[in-house]
Amino acid sequence: MRFDTSVLSPNPNVRRLILEILDAALDAVDPYRAILNALHLDGERLTIGNHSYNLSRFERIFVIGAGKAGDPMTRAIEAIFGERLTDGLVVVKTGHKDPNPTPTIRIVEAAHPIPDENGVAAGQEILALAESATERDLVITLISGGGSALLVAPADGLTLDDIQQMTDALIVSGATINEINCLRKHCSAIKGGQLTRAAAPATMLTLVLSDVVGNPLDVIASGPTVPDSSSWADAWEIIVRYKLEERLPAAIVERLCAGREGHIPETPTADDPAFARSQTIIVGDNRIAAVAAAAKAKELGFNTLLLTTYLQGEAREIAQVAVALGREICANGDPIAAPACLILGGETTVQLGKQPGKGGRNQELALAAAIALHGTNKITIVALATDGTDGPTDSAGALADGKTVARGREKELHAAHFLSTHNAYPYLTAVNDMLLTGPTQTNVNDLLLIFVDE
Repeated sequence: MRFDTSVLSPNPNVRRLILEILDAALDAVDPYRAILNALHLDGERLTIGNHSYNLSRFERIFVIGAGKAGDPMTRAIEAIFGERLTDGLVVVKTGHKDPNPTPTIRIVEAAHPIPDENGVAAGQEILALAESATERDLVITLISGGGSALLVAPADGLTLDDIQQMTDALIVSGATINEINCLRKHCSAIKGGQLTRAAAPATMLTLVLSDVVGNPLDVIASGPTVPDSSSWADAWEIIVRYKLEERLPAAIVERLCAGREGHIPETPTADDPAFARSQTIIVGDNRIAAVAAAAKAKELGFNTLLLTTYLQGEAREIAQVAVALGREICANGDPIAAPACLILGGETTVQLGKQPGKGGRNQELALAAAIALHGTNKITIVALATDGTDGPTDSAGALADGKTVARGREKELHAAHFLSTHNAYPYLTAVNDMLLTGPTQTNVNDLLLIFVDE
């Protein structure tokens, strides 16, 4: 089991079943297996989905990419192609690299969610590899969650410091990942389809483990290999919506203004000839994890319903909805009777104050749910970050039940105070409601589960 089992102590019978369900969800989106299941190599014929490639027509095969799942994805590619591979570089989040080296493809680490110099160096080298490819080459790009922060190449006139300040301002603003990545694309030399443009006329095959609700290809890792559906006007609207003009570096604002006024070309769109020899395949996503969780819950005897994989909104507000659903099951047996397991997938947001505490969106959701559940019986709310790192912490999320607040009071801790300061981590750690896995090396958004006992 991936999970630290110390979390079992408050309610071991229910929580052991919960951890089995979460484990099944993570198993279903294992990146190594996802690549092996998606690609089939028979002699010189590579088949993936409805696409087929004759490898004998390629002189070289390059592998590039970025994301938290990059290490196992890379190792699967090495296992499939072996000595056919020419060169490659994949950048992963610090702490997500296996110490054992890969034979051909280099794996390097960089910071996430705020990019660093390692990400810039990797981005420049990946661009150089792409630009070295010819029409006789195949470029395989591995994309997974976190790729936007890890694959860094500031646009002309911008510095890493500019990108860091912009990223920080966007994270605390409460902007969605779609909005954050729209700005990232318009301040980059590699995102928003520009990596494919750099590699053209080579053949590009992109394999994606999706971490974005609805799987919009141009948003996942800021879409480095696919056409961009966003525009300079869209980017400026986000600046206005979140009142960011005074909080962003002057160089960023000047670039966005210039783009809006037509002085900088738009990022590549679907009619760009660079995409004529480019294919993109999703090998894993949130729905696969949610369906696996539902199957395991049924196997363990729960009446189970997968409600949605499009969950979005403020974490505290979603917590109130989750508790309301649990109460409805308790009171009326709707939408399913107890013992029940409702499953929702997606990604919430948190709008942080000027001095935020320590936590992540799933911990915040769990703590808000705990306050709403105080004094109740039978309901347990579980919020899981599938990558094992909820926000800038070592937590994978948390559980909450009707006694979470009481356990805090026994230690003279007041849940409402910790929630008001976005400081869920120390509270949930103290009451033993924290989910801990370490990096799972996958990332397909979050899972929210609502359990109701008979």
